[in-house]
Amino acid sequence: MRAIVVIPARFASERFPGKVIADLEGKPVIQWVYEGASRCKNIEAVIVATDDERVKKVVEGFGGKAIMTSPYHRSGTERIAEVAERIDYEIFINVQGDEPLIEPQMVDQVINPFKYSADFSITTLKTGLSDYSELIDPNTVKVVTDCHGYALYFSRSPIPYLRNGLSSLSDQFNSYRRVWFKHIGIYGYRRDFLLKWKDLMESPLERIEKLEQLRALENGYRIKVMETECETSGIDTPEDLEKVRSIIRERMGGL
Repeated sequence: MRAIVVIPARFASERFPGKVIADLEGKPVIQWVYEGASRCKNIEAVIVATDDERVKKVVEGFGGKAIMTSPYHRSGTERIAEVAERIDYEIFINVQGDEPLIEPQMVDQVINPFKYSADFSITTLKTGLSDYSELIDPNTVKVVTDCHGYALYFSRSPIPYLRNGLSSLSDQFNSYRRVWFKHIGIYGYRRDFLLKWKDLMESPLERIEKLEQLRALENGYRIKVMETECETSGIDTPEDLEKVRSIIRERMGGL
């Protein structure tokens, strides 16, 4: 099974323009992502898909591979779908360009299910919530799955909802914490799914939640969700960059 990691990385960002090439402990953010994904043993290649020559230049500057894609894509999935039209691999792994703490085992975890079943088109990851604040944070996407590990729904709201009400939720969080999971936005796609993606219209639930994976669910595609113990931290703001910088320094022993 031939698999490739594609890192969608656009320069423009409403809250933090140029974040993917911002300096992070002596290396651009995108280099941390690229090197982390490259350590995965189950892939044949890693490529950055961008719409900006500045990003391409930085990637090629540290020895990485980059490809220019349309500036009109509305999401990373659309950008990867364009790449899938141009190169032929069975499995495409979507690793976000602002996830410098990506671990290679996370890439393995989204690839492995494809080896054993053809019952789904997409794979992704979930992990347990660390505290109550994540449960009520709309920026932390939650996911619920069926007993076979297939996604039932993704939401920015606390799901499943506690009937006794959110007022008692904080008190009962630890009792129910194995019920609530947050979604980690790394995906695996079959190529044939990506080739159909551009023909799928934006769905009602997707518009409401601003979560494009709901478009796949609403159109009947199954998403296999694997649980991971790995944690990651994306960069959406300059404050996030400093948070990740602190994490990296701690891992390096405070150097």
